[in-house]
Amino acid sequence: MGPGFDYAGPMAHCEIDPALERLETDGYAFPMGVYPVEPMTPKPGYSVDFEPGDGDDESGEWEEWPDRYVYDIVVPANRLEPLWRALLAQMPPRVFPILDYIGHDAYREIDPYIAYDLVGQDRVVDWVRRYRDFFFEDGMVGFGAVSESPFAYVFLDEHKVFTVRTEPGGRAAVERILEAFELEEIPDPAGSDAAAHEHRGVLLTPKDRPDLRTGEEIVEELREVWQLVLNVDPEINQDDEGRDLGVTVWRGLVRYQEEEESPERFAEVLLTAGSLLRGEELTHEGATTLLVSDQTDLLDLAVLAIDRVTPEQAEVILGEMPPEARLTPSRVPNLRRPRSESVVAARWLS
Repeated sequence: MGPGFDYAGPMAHCEIDPALERLETDGYAFPMGVYPVEPMTPKPGYSVDFEPGDGDDESGEWEEWPDRYVYDIVVPANRLEPLWRALLAQMPPRVFPILDYIGHDAYREIDPYIAYDLVGQDRVVDWVRRYRDFFFEDGMVGFGAVSESPFAYVFLDEHKVFTVRTEPGGRAAVERILEAFELEEIPDPAGSDAAAHEHRGVLLTPKDRPDLRTGEEIVEELREVWQLVLNVDPEINQDDEGRDLGVTVWRGLVRYQEEEESPERFAEVLLTAGSLLRGEELTHEGATTLLVSDQTDLLDLAVLAIDRVTPEQAEVILGEMPPEARLTPSRVPNLRRPRSESVVAARWLS
């Protein structure tokens, strides 16, 4: 987090856009942000399967996850939050939070975040409560937690379907919770992802309401308070299928604040890079070109986001920038087939 961003501010919250309507079918309420677009019959309930332990191979590596049972659980929207609380309560006091967000990267559908340091359950619960509409209604986000000893995994995905994993010794506790919620084991539980469906953000974000957070702002806060890092290899550049992309075009977003009381400024940087790590370095480098004072504390530059864009998107972004934003105005960079790493353009956003 950069200076001046009051992520713990008591007034910060989110609200659902009142113009949106909830879809209900046969008494089953779908989440506001993910819903079927073809006729279907929702089937609340759960299925269970056994998964053997991972990573036990000839290299002698420890198992990443032990033998466990995995549950897929479908419940209507009004029961998501109480079931989440009940399942989380079965986990140890300190957990590793997980967050998935459908972001803006052109070659990756979901931005997967995970914590590598234990976080107290109270911190997880507090932020889920603060932004409950985002977590339980928005179709762009999934979240959960994992623990090591004992092993447990609870995740509510962007379709608002639970996945729960537990060691054999924890199976009885999970099934007691499911029984308390009057959920039965069935062959194929069916939520919104069982048919053609749509995802959408549901948050109200008027410009004159700074107390209302956008989805991106909430993710930014959670990266700080839950100690999340993007769970991708920062030294390579691959798509969701594992194909090497080489050098691609990236768009970076930077926040800058010179002093604690001064207003925040935001910069946009267009660049070419062959990895996330190099892209972050060039985003920072591009933003510094906008600062004229040699006394500027560059630590006050915070890279908020960096996403890969298609050549077509890059040309649109560059076309919207003023000519002086280009670092090499006399030469039009080849955005269709970039071969070298460089900052293409940088500008302040109004």
